[in-house]
Amino acid sequence: MEEKAIFQANRKSTARMRNIINQLSGDEFSNRIGGEWTISLTLAHLALWDQRVIFVIESAIKNNKLHAPFYDDQLNDIITPLLRAIPSIDAARLAIAMAEGADSELEKCPKDILEEMKKVNGRLVERSIHRNLHINEIENAMNNNRK
Repeated sequence: MEEKAIFQANRKSTARMRNIINQLSGDEFSNRIGGEWTISLTLAHLALWDQRVIFVIESAIKNNKLHAPFYDDQLNDIITPLLRAIPSIDAARLAIAMAEGADSELEKCPKDILEEMKKVNGRLVERSIHRNLHINEIENAMNNNRK
């Protein structure tokens, strides 16, 4: 996918997330979307991974070298108890702030770093893939609980 289209898809997923968050009542953040995962936990999870993108870009620019090890599954398991401790409204705010930050950093990131990031893990650049996966889960949970 062309970078301009990737950036548009990223911004669209951020707007979609913001729209859904604005529709949620305080109690709905605790609705389960599958297993032990709640809407709030999922939003905190998205904030973490968008913050990772920001960190990878800033670090690559500072050190003139990309370093983005693959440790996704382990980190999810390690960090989940901490993410659960984040109050729902704060998780929502973090999810939006980190998504906007990641979108901005990606759009101004040097092309050579973007290309390296794509080679390491395309999801580092195409944030909409990860966001939309979880936004779909949140929408399904909202729809199931409102029936």
